[in-house]
Amino acid sequence: MSENRQYSDSYIPKDSSMHTKDFSLYTTKGQRKYLNSDERRRFLEATKEVRQDKKLFCQLLYFTGARIGEVHNLTSVSIDQSNKTVVFETLKKRKKGVYREIPIPAFLLDGLQAFIHGSGNGADARLWDFSLRTASRYVKEVMHKAAITGQQASAKGLRHGFAVHAVSIAPITLVKKWLGHARLETTEIYLGVIGVEEREIAEKLWEDYAKI
Repeated sequence: MSENRQYSDSYIPKDSSMHTKDFSLYTTKGQRKYLNSDERRRFLEATKEVRQDKKLFCQLLYFTGARIGEVHNLTSVSIDQSNKTVVFETLKKRKKGVYREIPIPAFLLDGLQAFIHGSGNGADARLWDFSLRTASRYVKEVMHKAAITGQQASAKGLRHGFAVHAVSIAPITLVKKWLGHARLETTEIYLGVIGVEEREIAEKLWEDYAKI
């Protein structure tokens, strides 16, 4: 292993509720905290330029919207080949042992399976041999390669970006499940985003005017 694993429950919030009135997708200066469509595309492309374990870790964040600690906690048995899903233990709950299942693309599933076989670790072994802090650095490295800067250039920015994209396509109750939210009100925050995603929706409304 490249370094000693560092695991702690200290980063796991003890309260499952999110104060939605205080939560915003923008900083006090109005800078967005989420990745837009173009930044998400660039991030995904940049994952192809890094080492396999970094690539898989970052792609899991991208395709699931999971919290970085949830991805970091994954073991070999968390990958369900039959269902083509990843099973996460939801961290923002008052008790442990609350799980949710999120589908992932076939190519990512294949990549994870090959990675697990290559590691030679047991079924209960964690997938990653790096610490949570190092995982955060790896995300920053890919952000840098993708030329993404600002408040959104983080694992949390990826999660927010996933949610913004997801609510424009999938039923909000399903997005709530994928994100592991305790309350629908938390998920509904993503419906109010203005940006590339909203413009794409608006452009569909303008299609009739383009024919005039």
